[in-house]
Amino acid sequence: MSAAAADDDLPPPADHAVVQVTAWSDANPDAPPRVLDASLVEETAVALVYNGISHAVMLTTPTDLEDFAYGFSLTEGIIARRHDIYAMDVVHTALGIEVRMELASACFAALKLRRRSLAGRSGCGLCGVDSLAAAMRPVTPLSHRFALSRAALARALDELPHDQTLHRLSGGAHAAAWVAADGRVKLVREDVGRHNALDKLIGAVLRWGDDARAGFVVITSRASHELVHKTAAAGIGCLAAVSAPTAQAVREAQAAGLILIGFARSTRCTAYTFPETLTA
Repeated sequence: MSAAAADDDLPPPADHAVVQVTAWSDANPDAPPRVLDASLVEETAVALVYNGISHAVMLTTPTDLEDFAYGFSLTEGIIARRHDIYAMDVVHTALGIEVRMELASACFAALKLRRRSLAGRSGCGLCGVDSLAAAMRPVTPLSHRFALSRAALARALDELPHDQTLHRLSGGAHAAAWVAADGRVKLVREDVGRHNALDKLIGAVLRWGDDARAGFVVITSRASHELVHKTAAAGIGCLAAVSAPTAQAVREAQAAGLILIGFARSTRCTAYTFPETLTA
């Protein structure tokens, strides 16, 4: 059996690992360092394979991979709806993980026309894009305008930390939350990469069958061009980030009709687009 072949004896990878570290504290510089156990978030090579052809290899935290595959496929324009993927199999190998999908023939034919090679890194949303046109493709315009309540946003930001299990363990995971219009956090997905966390969340919403127009997304990172693209591609009308957006993200949110919030906290927020849609 080759190193890349499936191995039924391999255990599924964990979302974190525990390592021994040595820590110093400024509170008492003369004290000896402490030897502690620390949890570190995992990242694993995950290949997304469509009809037997590997299309993308991403480094991601190896959890919720079915959600990740659906979300990536939707936000990359490979599929338009959940049923465009006929079957999916997650295969663990000695080198990483393959998510093998059977794609509708029309979707696969379109994919082959624009197939590219991606080599994803944790912090990068455009790795492997082979042209400026591919990198700066037009944003998907939304068919509706969302109305965001600041009280709902505050409620979501209060609730979200309770669902960030991996971040509490490691301190190194981003979270993306699917939030109802009243501020209830309905779904959370975590990953070492903010783009991956959002793809996982969008895939979960797609598989769950919830109406993308009925809620909004909160993400524990800055708001980049790629996150705006993914949110709009999923038909979601509002993206709230705990850090700042980029200038390109603001321009594209404006073009898409997407409410873009930065510096989101339970007590404050900054609207970069469509402030008139925010209510108390």
